[in-house]
Order: sequence, then C-alpha cells, then structure tokens
Amino acid sequence: MSLNFLTKLRILWVLIDIEKIYYPILAAIGVPINVVTIVILSRGKCGLSKCVTSYLIAMAAADLLVVILDLILRQIPIVYREQTAFLYYVRVCDIHAVLLYAATDCSVWFTVTFSFDRFVAICCQKLQTKYCTKKTAAVVLGTVTMLSCWKNIFWYFLYGSSYMRTNSPWFCFVASAVSHSLAWAVTELMHYILTPFIPFILILLFNALTVRNIIVANRARRRLRGGNRGERLSDPQMSNRRKSMVLLFVISANFILLWVVFMVCSILKRLEYFLWYIVTVSLPTFVQEIGFMLQLLSCCTNTFIYAVTQRKFRQELRNGVKYPLKKMVELIR
Repeated sequence: MSLNFLTKLRILWVLIDIEKIYYPILAAIGVPINVVTIVILSRGKCGLSKCVTSYLIAMAAADLLVVILDLILRQIPIVYREQTAFLYYVRVCDIHAVLLYAATDCSVWFTVTFSFDRFVAICCQKLQTKYCTKKTAAVVLGTVTMLSCWKNIFWYFLYGSSYMRTNSPWFCFVASAVSHSLAWAVTELMHYILTPFIPFILILLFNALTVRNIIVANRARRRLRGGNRGERLSDPQMSNRRKSMVLLFVISANFILLWVVFMVCSILKRLEYFLWYIVTVSLPTFVQEIGFMLQLLSCCTNTFIYAVTQRKFRQELRNGVKYPLKKMVELIR
C-alpha cells in the first residue's frame, strides 16, 4: 500500500531536521579525514604500489572537493536557508555548478579507472608491466579530469548565475522555457547515464571478470603446489591477490551501495519526461533526500575502508594521531 501525501510530507520534514545535524557532522568529518588520507598516502609508507597510491590520492582529493563544493557550499546552505540567505545573493551559481559536477564526475570515474587498473594488474599479466605504472596512472587521471571539466562546462551556459533555495539536483536558477525543453531533458538524462549509470556497469563488469580470473588462477596454483593433496603451503602471490581483491571490492561495493538510490531517482525522473504515458510511478521526494545523504556519505568512507583493509595504513594513521599528542606531552613537561 502506497504512502499517503501527509505521511510522505511528515517523513520529508523529519529528514530535513535530521539533515540539519547530519550534514554539519559529515562536513566536520569529511574534510579532515580526506586531508589525512592524502597526507598518509603521499608519504608512500603504506605498502602500496606507486600506481595504486596515485589512484587512491586522486580519489581522496576528488572526494574532498565534493565535500567542499556540494556538502558545505550547497547542501548546508539549503537546509539552513534562513540563516544562510546571504549566500543566495552571490551570483556565481553557474560557476559553482560546473566545478561541482566536474568534481563529482572525477570522484566517480576515478573509482572506475582504479577498478580497471586492478583488473589489468590481476587478469592481464602481459599488459600489467606497461599499464600499471605511476606514469600511466598520471596520464589516465589527468585525462579523466580534463574530460570531466569539458563535459560539464556547458552547464555554465544553461544555468543562471543565481542560486535557488530548494534542494533539487539542479540548484541554480534555470529559465522555465529551458528546464521544460526537450534539449534540457536529453542533456540531463545523458548526464546521469554518463555519471553514474555507465560507471556502475563498468565497475560490476571489471569486478566480475577479476573474480572469475582469481578463482581460476587460484585453482591452478593449488594444483601446482599440491593443494589437492591437502597440503597447506603459503603462497605470497595468492595472498597479495587476495589483499588487492579485498580493497577493490570493498571500495566498489561502497560506491555502488551509496550511489544506487541517487542514480535510480535521477534517471527515473528524466524517463518520466520521455515516457510519461508508461512511467507513472514517481518516487517520493524524501527518497531523493535519502539519495543525496547517501551519495555525500560515499565521499567520507574510503579512509575507514583503508584503515580496515590495510594494516600499514592503520599504522600510519595511528602514528599520525600519536605524534601531536607526544609533542603536547613533551611541551607540558
């Protein structure tokens, strides 16, 4: 049985009250943990290859930009619209939108390129030595960054420079004739297909192929090492593959789970424009709010993933916490 209008409205208002606490806390966590992640990974003492380190630093930097541009400069002013009304008189929303969407695209597509890099490293041994290098990673990340900026620059010409005070995917003022046009609907649908629908498909594909390759390779190595006779021999290569697989899958699963609600809401909303005679079910507004909340949470979780899955990262994080405390004790003494 579907929810009635009054129930939907009550859920929405409860979520808005939660957002007033949730978003500031998320911002207070998201900025420092992404900065800490960048610093720790940049030191190169986490036992990761330079190639993997480059991807993880880029992902953390993109997440940091999304936290600043989306969470701090967009979502928090919206939920505190009365207290931050002055921000809406600053006429830079079109520039803000281009930077925000470019940063979001980078955050998503860096995850895709990292998944592909791990797929090549595990499944394509001949290509691994040429592709899985720090130089190639720099070229790939730079190309993704340039394409993301190029892809989103047209929003500058579609948007107005003034902010709207409503929480919608398009938070800038747009002329009614533009927002209800076929060109706008096509542009918006393509935007969501490129980010995050296609990344979803690619990440699932790369992970499926990686799992298949690892299972086949592990079975072959067990046979060669006498695993079928019940011998338990240590295998460093299998152990390294397992660690790499765990890191890849946890990052991928985190991305998919936290983005799926936002993706479904966004694409379904645009399909209603083209298929209004078929698509008649519209998701409640509060579902979209949940999508925003989960999407932004994805920008603050990778540090915890590294801490759980990487022993040396935990050690570096522990040392980073102990260092200022040790200095404070020394000064007091």
